[in-house]
Amino acid sequence: MIVVTGGSGHIGNVLVRHLLDMGLEVGVIDRDPSSDPAISNLPIKFFQGDIRDKKFLLSTFKQADFVCHLAGVISIVSKKRKLLQDVNVEGTRMVTEACLESGVKRLLYTSSIHALHEPKKGIPIIEKLAKVENVLGDYAKTKVQATKIVFEAVKKGLDAIVVYPSGVIGPYDFKNSEMGTLIREASNYSKYFYVDGGYNFVDVRDVSKGIISALFNGKKGEDYLLGGNDISIKQLFTTLSSLTDAVGPRVKIPRNIVKLVVPLAEVFYKIFNKKPLLTKYSVDVLNSNYQIDSRKAEKDLGYQARDIIITIEDTLKWYRGEKVSIE
Repeated sequence: MIVVTGGSGHIGNVLVRHLLDMGLEVGVIDRDPSSDPAISNLPIKFFQGDIRDKKFLLSTFKQADFVCHLAGVISIVSKKRKLLQDVNVEGTRMVTEACLESGVKRLLYTSSIHALHEPKKGIPIIEKLAKVENVLGDYAKTKVQATKIVFEAVKKGLDAIVVYPSGVIGPYDFKNSEMGTLIREASNYSKYFYVDGGYNFVDVRDVSKGIISALFNGKKGEDYLLGGNDISIKQLFTTLSSLTDAVGPRVKIPRNIVKLVVPLAEVFYKIFNKKPLLTKYSVDVLNSNYQIDSRKAEKDLGYQARDIIITIEDTLKWYRGEKVSIE
């Protein structure tokens, strides 16, 4: 059996579907997996519990051949430091210890592009773990710490592999990620104004396939960067405009104006209970170095990433209720 933590998440539920399509037995650890619409109707074994509960993990992992650890808290807003530390770092520590003690054959840990060293613009990001003090935001700091815990467990004898997806988007986004929300609501707002910057986005289905290839074909103790395509905010809005008949981008808002607006936007999101899209963190990320080198994964795993425009189209179709291939 392959046990997946965080199997109801965006990457998680797509991974579970791919594993099931391969005819494999799959178990999912979640706080309440049997009632989650992302996976409730799938033929999987449910393990209801908390990844911070080592006793629970031990009893679960004794039934597993492989563990894919995807569970974690993702946040682009402040004031979640304790929760991020508790789940992302200490939860990963419990998972690695339980894997070692229960004798699973291999652990696959899904880290993040934000855990990697970011060189100057023009120099591609590769599989080089960053120092905690050099990364941007509390989420990235916890992913660096958690990744180090996995590599420390490898030194203790655990067969483990790490993957680093870039910005994940795509269909089957049941929990409406920040980018999923942006795409879903594209027809409801004008994209006349846009901000500078861009990012490297990858299709969730390609990340899932990369994880599976790493699980079965990767080398013990290795790590692999799973990138996609670069796209500027202007290009993103142009694409969304063409697909939704909304007004396209024409006026770029200067960065200094954006910085002034961000605090007000964060208050707006809080008052109206909206998922935050424009935050200081998101603006900083969109202006960071997002040039990515996935050649290691391509060579060792046969990893490939589809055109991001296809991903955007499929995401819109999925949100509209149209059938979209898991492949």
